[in-house]
Amino acid sequence: MDRWEWDDTLFSGAAAYYGRGRLPYAPGLADALAEALRLDGRGRLIDVGCGPGTLALSFAHLFGEIVGVDPDSGMIAEAARGAADRGVGEKTRWVRARAETLPAGLGTFTVATFGQSFHWMDRDLVAATVRDMLRPGGALVHIADLKTEEPTADGLPHPAVPYAAVDELVKRYLGPVRRAGRGLLPQGTAGGEAEVFARTGFAGPRRLVVPGGLALERTFDDVVAWVFSMSFSAPHLFEGRRDDFERDLRGLLREASESGLFSERGPSTEVFVWRTEASPN
Repeated sequence: MDRWEWDDTLFSGAAAYYGRGRLPYAPGLADALAEALRLDGRGRLIDVGCGPGTLALSFAHLFGEIVGVDPDSGMIAEAARGAADRGVGEKTRWVRARAETLPAGLGTFTVATFGQSFHWMDRDLVAATVRDMLRPGGALVHIADLKTEEPTADGLPHPAVPYAAVDELVKRYLGPVRRAGRGLLPQGTAGGEAEVFARTGFAGPRRLVVPGGLALERTFDDVVAWVFSMSFSAPHLFEGRRDDFERDLRGLLREASESGLFSERGPSTEVFVWRTEASPN
């Protein structure tokens, strides 16, 4: 990550594929967060790196106001459409901006969430800024799929998605080193979020694991959408070869499943709750 610089093509063209392609968070996530933070439908949430509003919209009933921030115009447009479809447009606001430009006059918040987005940011700067934007006793919540789980389709009616073969196909078209916007990420994205939050003054964390395991049925279109929703295989990266890539991808999927369907289990969700001040307990 040291030599990689963010640019605005990172998720270019991916927003339209996100809702269909990405696997859902664990179904009990909103209830677990409400219990952990004693949420009552009031307060303000800022979702930093909100994408198409996946997390923010699932939490809309837990807050009086929601603000989503993302630098990609397509993501912001999808989030606004999703809010309108759910009837929560009046309590949501979607701001196209990089996290590094906060506070951006957005005020103070009860809770800040990062849903698998923090690794793309200037982490120390953003963590310190967000801490200053939280009200006393406020919480920063880092949310991600549980990475230690081994995905399996055992006991399910259809074959597993051939992720390894898909990865090889992407590499055949885009090269062996992970693409990220106009740059490359040979070592992948940064980790060590706990150290960042601790050194920027947060207390904690409290760790929650919300069980997944929901049996999902995935079509070829779902898997294609997943591929194009990822930063390392966003549509723009294929330039003039996108149609060729999709043809080969669908051919690969047909070889893996005669029925046109795949099975997989939704991942568990790992949550770390950090506070602006230490708990009295």
